[in-house]
Amino acid sequence: MSQPRLIVSDIDGTLLNSKERVSPRLREAVRQLTASGTIFTLASGRPARWMLPVLEQLPIRPLCICANGAVTYDSARDEIVRAKTLSPEDMRSIVETSLEHTRHLPTHLPEYLFGRQAAPQVPTGPGVGFGVERAGVSAFDRAEELYVVEPDFTHAWESDEHLICPVDEVISQPAVKLLGRNPNVTSRQIYDALADHIDPALSHMSYSWGGGLVEFSAPGVTKRSAIVELIAHLNEQAAPGTEPIRREDVVVFGDMPNDLEMIEWAGLGVAMGNAEDQVKAAADVVTATNDDDGVAEVLQRWL
Repeated sequence: MSQPRLIVSDIDGTLLNSKERVSPRLREAVRQLTASGTIFTLASGRPARWMLPVLEQLPIRPLCICANGAVTYDSARDEIVRAKTLSPEDMRSIVETSLEHTRHLPTHLPEYLFGRQAAPQVPTGPGVGFGVERAGVSAFDRAEELYVVEPDFTHAWESDEHLICPVDEVISQPAVKLLGRNPNVTSRQIYDALADHIDPALSHMSYSWGGGLVEFSAPGVTKRSAIVELIAHLNEQAAPGTEPIRREDVVVFGDMPNDLEMIEWAGLGVAMGNAEDQVKAAADVVTATNDDDGVAEVLQRWL
């Protein structure tokens, strides 16, 4: 493959090492490739408001695909340029279905929570607790509450920027992601309990972390769908006579099931050495782990 026109990287477990750092080697590879014409984009389950610590480690301010493909964020302008949402009606249906089919889940001790051994934290409601991510207009939008959870919700990461309210209020406005959480089981257990019951025409369900969190997006919304839309936009904006970006010109990197669709689709789909087995099986290439600079190892071939 010649030098890619577009590189898309997942963040956690992929671009970042286990210390949440971008290595100097990777930063320099991104700098050189973008200087020679390659477009570099991030694609993450993170909301836009969690992007700044990553962006501060990069030599560019790229367009970012956030919330598993539901949001496109222009980090250079701090602007949400695209958001695809779930309706309150659809979220209510997902909540009701999820509660019905997760009541039986076995208790599972979480390994560690915020760096310390975690005791069992059984939600007061059955099955899973719920939260939502809303889009806003920028990563720093504080005009509205963007992260809203019900009292039963146990945060997967420490948070001091959330609103707590009854589940009916949590799902009362459109959201880019609905979150289902139980810290006492794995994400795969929740996913497997619901996979046969969540209609793909209602929502796309995935997970990006193993510790008991599933994520629901609008139907058809994935990182892949966001990349396809981004490429269409870039081709429309290109100077006359410029060859359009094709699927074969795209390299993507990922490690979790929410990366599967884009890895299967890209001209070169790369799984990290620390990726889940199903992601490795779908990839064209398996590189080193995120702690061994797996992304930089692949990018070096074009430097």
